[in-house]
Amino acid sequence: MGMSGGGKSGSRATMSEINVTPLVDVMLVLLIMFMVTAPLMQQGIEVDLPKTSSTGVEVNEEPFIIVIHGDRRITAAKNPIKVDDLRIKLKAIFKNRKSKQVYIQADRKVDYGLVAEVMAEIRSAGILNIGLITLPKEP
Repeated sequence: MGMSGGGKSGSRATMSEINVTPLVDVMLVLLIMFMVTAPLMQQGIEVDLPKTSSTGVEVNEEPFIIVIHGDRRITAAKNPIKVDDLRIKLKAIFKNRKSKQVYIQADRKVDYGLVAEVMAEIRSAGILNIGLITLPKEP
């Protein structure tokens, strides 16, 4: 601490600087905590979705999602299902549901023929509202 140059021998100059070291320490700890916990918060099925520029859709009811995996496996409500059984199971499921809408979450590696076949089975079950789940395009 220095003395002021005004000739008063007993007064001290006030420090007007802020010590940012504790702030930086706290921010680094928070950053490390978020970096460790963020991957643990991700849940879901690993499907490489295509990217589009369309906006999202508002839904009021829990959506029914059919997932077509990259190895051509098909799951509906996290249960494996064959394409041949899809029509019968969808008729039974949607018999008592208000919303007659199905979303397809297909891996980008899956050929279009399998997606079209699944869509045809969904339509033959009497469900005409079919949505495709994609990721937004990066700017």
